[in-house]
This record gives sequence, structure tokens and C-alpha cells, in this order.
Amino acid sequence: MPGAASPSPAQAEEPPGSGHCRQTLGQTDRLLGAGLAMGHSPGQSQLLMLLLVLLTHVQPRQERMDYVPRLWSATLAGRLTQSTFTLEQPRGLFSGPNISDRDTIWLVVARSNATQSFRAPESVEDSPAPADFPQSGYYLTLMAYRALYPGGQASSQLHVLRVGNDTRCATTTRGCNHPLPDSGPYRVKFLVMNDRGPVAETEWSTETRLPQAQALQVVRGAQSAGTVVIIAILSILLALLLTALVAVLIYTCFDSCRSTPISGPRETVSVRRYTTHDAFSTPAMGGS
Repeated sequence: MPGAASPSPAQAEEPPGSGHCRQTLGQTDRLLGAGLAMGHSPGQSQLLMLLLVLLTHVQPRQERMDYVPRLWSATLAGRLTQSTFTLEQPRGLFSGPNISDRDTIWLVVARSNATQSFRAPESVEDSPAPADFPQSGYYLTLMAYRALYPGGQASSQLHVLRVGNDTRCATTTRGCNHPLPDSGPYRVKFLVMNDRGPVAETEWSTETRLPQAQALQVVRGAQSAGTVVIIAILSILLALLLTALVAVLIYTCFDSCRSTPISGPRETVSVRRYTTHDAFSTPAMGGS
């Protein structure tokens, strides 16, 4: 364009974000000049400037909620299985002003020995999936919003969260509620996150250990005296029962055979065949 000033080589090669740096430096210079104008020494002005920068860049500490997740009542059938366990819903817990309706609420499932090393991810994209559970020791699942956990509503329905209840999702999918791989023990906590990172979290639950199927083991070695006596008595009773059954069969067969007449070979009857013929008497011929 005619009359337009061409950029200098330094401006053309300026890296991204340098404008923000120049703006920050300009604000710093202005703050330093204002401090000097107010009668502060250069050292005091620099200290005030440093404190202001720290206050504007430090992220607020996430809220620690005084809540411990717990299992549902022991009377619930299937509360603990070989790959799932059932929690109470934290109804009304996330109604505070620091949590918005758009913040996501996650359940962190971790092994008991991995809770000390757990660090909340800076974003949901950094959170591990169930496939990373063997390496990381924890993963995030059961994403929800606080509208799903309202408080103050009396209802006869069960408000529960079943961990490990989804058998259709892939373990590589973030947030998948895949069945738990073994008996644990496990501990869980709720974590609230927004676009800037973690907002609030609860306390860790107590340990939860899942039941496992016991393999049938064959008892080897010497039997006790009571066991030997029981086996002997049962063997004798079985022998007597078989003997009585055989006797009943023999008696039934003999009685049926005796009541039926035994027939011998029939007598041979010979029949003579006679040829019958009529005897006609010849009339006497008259004499001459």
C-alpha cells in the first residue's frame, strides 16, 4: 500500500507473545514510576511491583470440601461384587458459590497406595483413562454436573453411583466406567474442575476391598475320626439298601413266574382220512 511503512527486520521476526511481554514491561515501568512519585525508594517500589505480579499470576488454591465418600447401606443387594461397588450420591454437596453449573464433577478412583502421590490434573485432557490405571494408580470417571446432585429433595428412589458398571466402553476412553480389574483395595474422592483446572475436591474415602471367588480346594491328608465313622456308616447303609433292592426284585420275579401255568408240548393227534363212497345195489335182472 503506498505510504505504508514497511516493518523493520526486528518487527518481522518478533516471536509470538512478545506483545504481551512488552505490555507487561510497560505496566511494570508505570508502577515503578508511580512508586517513585509517591516518595518510595527504588527498592521499595520494586518490592511492591514484585508482590503485585505474584498476586496477579498465582492461581487460587482449590477448595477442600469436608466430605468423605461412603458406600451405600449394607442392606442393598449387590453393593459389593467382584468388579463393582456402590456409593451414595453426594446430593447437595456442590451448591456452594465457588462451583458453577458448568463445572464438571469427576470421581477419582485410586488404589490405596496411590492416594499419597495423586495430583489433580490441570485439565481433563491430562487425566488418565482406565487403561492407564496399572501405571498411574488412579483414573477419573462418572463425569457429572451439580444439577444431577440436587439437595433437599426427599425421594423414595435410590440415589447411588455404581463404580465399574459399564462393560461396553473402551478402557482407552477418558471417563470410562470400566469394571475394576481386581479386589483392590480402592479409595475414591470427588474432584470439581473447570476450564482453568481443579476447583474443589473432597476427602478420600476409606478402603474398599472387593470379594473374590474362592477356588474349590481338595482336602488332603489324614481324615479325622468323626469323618471316618460317618463314611463307614454311610457305606453300610448303602450296601443294605442295595441288598434289599435286589431281594425285592428276586421275590417279584419268582412270584410272577409261579402264578403263571406252565404248558407243555401239545399231544399229537393223528386223524385217519376215510374216502366215503356210496354202495349201490344192482337190481336183479329178470330171467328169460
